[in-house]
Amino acid sequence: MASKKKNIYVNGINQVPVPMRQIEIVERKGIGHPDSVADGVAETVSEALCAMYKKEVGHVLHHNTDQTEVVAGISAPKFGGGKIIKPVYILMDGRATTYIEKGKEKISLPVEPTALDGVRKYLKKMYPHLNVDTDVILDTKLGMGSDDLTGVYKASNYLSNDTSFGVGFAPFSITDTLTKETEQYINGDMKKKIPAAGQDVKVMCSRVGKNITMTVCCAMVDKYIDDKEAYKSTMEEMHKYVLENGNKIIDREGSDVRLKLDLNTGDDYKRGVYYLTVTGLSQEMGDDGSVGRGNRCNGLITPFRPMSMEATSGKNPITHVGKIYNVLSNIIANDVAKKVKADAEIHVRLLSQIGHTISDPLNANIDIITPNAADDARLPKWKDEAYSIAADWLDNIDKVSEKIIAGKIKTF
Repeated sequence: MASKKKNIYVNGINQVPVPMRQIEIVERKGIGHPDSVADGVAETVSEALCAMYKKEVGHVLHHNTDQTEVVAGISAPKFGGGKIIKPVYILMDGRATTYIEKGKEKISLPVEPTALDGVRKYLKKMYPHLNVDTDVILDTKLGMGSDDLTGVYKASNYLSNDTSFGVGFAPFSITDTLTKETEQYINGDMKKKIPAAGQDVKVMCSRVGKNITMTVCCAMVDKYIDDKEAYKSTMEEMHKYVLENGNKIIDREGSDVRLKLDLNTGDDYKRGVYYLTVTGLSQEMGDDGSVGRGNRCNGLITPFRPMSMEATSGKNPITHVGKIYNVLSNIIANDVAKKVKADAEIHVRLLSQIGHTISDPLNANIDIITPNAADDARLPKWKDEAYSIAADWLDNIDKVSEKIIAGKIKTF
């Protein structure tokens, strides 16, 4: 079904939604995982540049800072407190508008100092056990963008500077919800009970029928743990809290799944192997990170759902559809899901062309997935509602950019 005004297509798909299938896998890399650190740094640079551009020029200028790399350091963790041997190296590279021209005058903009200041503040806020002065080397390589992309950007705030697509789905399954909220709990309220838990957390949920096996890997901060017995005790305590929280989520969602929790399965007490770190981050020794290699912009990695390989964090929030369309696809999917029955699964895909208006994608596809879509008398109504929701958001796509610039939307 296509509109005369917008290339929006809504389809009913006869297919079993993922939450009804036998197998489901969902992953989340926590805020301290090296890939998430890279995402956070890249997005922080973009946010900082947006604020600087608005202050200096009055509006956001072209930039894409989605190439951050985290190179692991070397540490010597031990019970009671270890030390950093070699600091982590973080490279912030990408493109940015480094100067503007007013008449014959060329005015340079403080791009790299702005990036460095923003990232230092971000790291201090997010990772309390990381000494930003001694444990990290921050480097910037932000060069001027190409003429064709900056030209597209200057021509209009609403012209795409890339041929790309975004995808999203809704609603979350109980597996999705458990995965995301467990990491948030470990890096949130649980810290008050177990300060030894670091920020580098990975949660992997495998659902087989009604049984979910949740595997949690959490870096532990060595200075809070005196010896191996204290480590074991801390693991037992953490297992109890995480399992209790997971079962609360299941009860709240009205689900009948059964949860099994495995914690730090790489530990081997007989061989003296413990997940100890100095900073609560595995990047301190042996684990690198890159933008776009972790969570999608809905905060999850979902191999059973549609995903884009596009790195969302760090891209400019005005013209780069690799960012805007990924965010918007999830917004549209969630809004459509609220309009249709709870067991329907919504997939949204938005495709752009470089130089074309971002509010008018080459095509916008919305799939309403149910086991018996072809026979459901409500499908025509759902299609009309889905079309209207997508068209309204595309007409107001600037609101998405505003939310991203204001830091109201997470990209990982």
